[in-house]
Parts: sequence; structure tokens; C-alpha cells
Amino acid sequence: MPTKDSYLPGTPCWVDLGTTDPESARSFYSELFGWTAEVDERPEAGGYAQFRKNGRAVAGVGGIFTEGMPPAWTTYIASADIKATAASITEHGGVVMMDPFDVLDAGRMTVFSSPDGAIAGVWEPAKHQGAGLVNEPGAWCWSDLATRDVDAARAFYGKVFGWKLKSDPTWGEYMSLEEREIGSISELGPEMPPQVPAHWRVAFLCDDAEALIARAQELGGTPHGPVTDFASGGRTGSLADPQGAQFGVMSFPSQE
Repeated sequence: MPTKDSYLPGTPCWVDLGTTDPESARSFYSELFGWTAEVDERPEAGGYAQFRKNGRAVAGVGGIFTEGMPPAWTTYIASADIKATAASITEHGGVVMMDPFDVLDAGRMTVFSSPDGAIAGVWEPAKHQGAGLVNEPGAWCWSDLATRDVDAARAFYGKVFGWKLKSDPTWGEYMSLEEREIGSISELGPEMPPQVPAHWRVAFLCDDAEALIARAQELGGTPHGPVTDFASGGRTGSLADPQGAQFGVMSFPSQE
């Protein structure tokens, strides 16, 4: 279902962008995906905004947490007990980068790095459950961990969040939780420079990957390589926004 009101603990539930220029980012993504940006005007919110489509939250955007961090999209994983999740992350070789804290009345969060150094977030919901619209054009549809040690990453996320490896003849390998497809873990190949760290990638669904990337270029984005084919006749491409944050897009043939 494209609309969501809650998330099973252990599943990715939210994505947001930390950037050096939130105002410009709000303009870029609103033009690109047809989103509207709803800025939280409370001083303690720090200018954080939610992007909305059809009245539902699809992603967030705010400033950089730590000086010197590059602009990047972060994937958040749902938790029913964020303190216990943080303890499990530490127990299994990850690093909790900040103690879990309240985000106003929305929920509680922390950010961690897995043993390979990839950064992700944990979200314990209160008023904000996560993305209210997913898996349709203009919404978040997938997150993928790119790492140089796939086996170690699978072991870590399996122990902390209960993820299991599944395989499908059409889609290939993916991670699941209670038979739900929730994301993938793929290898950073030798063609990637050694300075490229393990990282989470987010992807948004669109009607036409080539057309959307062309539009992104007009708005100041930068494509990363050609658009390519993948399972079920889909097309996928990657790009960076004007501030340098990387993300992906996917499109599928019309079913009409």
C-alpha cells in the first residue's frame, strides 16, 4: 500500500536530508518531485521541514548536524525501544554517535554507524510514525547499503534488527523482516575508489528515470553515470542535488 500509518520495528521508516543549504534544497526537491515543504516554525525545530505529497509526509530536510559533514540522505529504522536498540548496536560492533534524544513531540532518535562505517538512524515514533506515502511516483521506494563487507553487514543488521537474507528470481537478493522486503545490502566493487566509504543510498520512484534526471540537471543536479536497466523492465539512475547529496531514482513501465 502506498499510504502508511505505522511501521513494524526493524523496518526502514523515514528518510531525511541534512544539507548546507536547506532553503535551496527545499526548492530543488519541490520542483523535481512536486513536493511541498512544510517548515516547522518552532525555534527549537531548527528550521527542519517535512516534504509532503498529496498531504502526506514523504521525507524531511534540515541543516547539517555536525560541522564538516557532507550533505547526505539518511535512512531511519523503526524501533519500539530506542535505548535497547542503541545498546544492541554497541554490543554488535556499531557506534552510537549520539545518545537517543527527544525530537519535540514527534518521537526519539539516534544516529549510528555500523561496523563498516555506514551511517543510519533509528526512530522511535510518537506523533510522527515515518513516511506517510511510499512506493509511488514522487515518494521514497527503497534504501540500499553499499559496503565492502556484505557478509559482516548482513550479520550486524540481522543481529540488531532481525533482518534475513531472501532471494527472488526476478529481484535477486534482498533483506527481509517477517517476509517483508525492506532493503538491500550490496557490494562496493573494485571500480569504486577506496576513499568512497560504505554508505546508505535512498531511491525515489518516478514515472520516467531519464526524464527526471534531465529535469534535475536543469535545476542544478548532477547525474552519476547513465540510466540502466534492472529487474522487471525497470530503469534506475543516480545523481546528486546542487549541494552534493546523492540519491537514486527508479521507474517501471506503465501497467496500462
